[in-house]
Amino acid sequence: MNYFKTGVLLVLLTMLFIFIGGYFGGQQGALYAFIFAFVMNIASYWFSDKIILKMYGAKEADINEVPELYNIVKELADSAKIPMPKVYITPQNAPNAFATGRSPEHAAVCVTQGILNLLAREELKGVIAHELSHIKNRDTLIMTVAATIAGAITMIANMARWAAVFGGRSDRDREGNAIAMLVMLIVAPIAAMLIQLAISRSREYAADKRGALIAGTPTGLSHALLKLEKGNKVYPMDANQATAHLFIVNPLRANAIAALFSTHPPIRERVKRLENMTIQ
Repeated sequence: MNYFKTGVLLVLLTMLFIFIGGYFGGQQGALYAFIFAFVMNIASYWFSDKIILKMYGAKEADINEVPELYNIVKELADSAKIPMPKVYITPQNAPNAFATGRSPEHAAVCVTQGILNLLAREELKGVIAHELSHIKNRDTLIMTVAATIAGAITMIANMARWAAVFGGRSDRDREGNAIAMLVMLIVAPIAAMLIQLAISRSREYAADKRGALIAGTPTGLSHALLKLEKGNKVYPMDANQATAHLFIVNPLRANAIAALFSTHPPIRERVKRLENMTIQ
């Protein structure tokens, strides 16, 4: 069901992208926007892992310095039947982790120093299993495509906004389409963001479930999520909004309103679902 939902949301996002491009620029505008987004997708496909790892100052881990971490990743990769991913550590104190890469053959798992300091072995196994699930499901690629299309929609809306300010349409057109223009400028980017968030949340639930199966128990991950929620309040992470969806828990501080637009489902709901799981 999660795969079907993700597919539907990606189709809706693509349709919205084509519609808004055609509305503001006609067929030619839609074509240019599509080409630009296509180039962005290609760049994201090949280089997103390197860009993100560098963004967070991650260094490839030395097996001699963190043998337990390597053993956990190797054990769980074998359980998930995927190639051993590269292992990275970022020096941030905020407890968190993410996976990146375009495919299971070209993947990396990155953990913060904070998560290594905070979690017990079984809890860390739950987190790593969750990230390996993202790799196995190719979620990192799906969410990168969604973020790229959503970003392209916002970019088109911003360009149209400036075009309207500087007379991109005739007076008659502006008067006749003022309300429609306003709706498109405001609603389209918000709709794109909401669809992107829905995709991200859907994939988090799926990764929690498969991660528990890979680890052999949901207990480690459920306990880890509760610790990570508290830990990120104590040690807020220096994170970029555009990459927040990659982390196992939202690295950004959020008030009640901002939580509605979070890339992650509520921790309590994730824990509840894990506690209700039965693994045979």
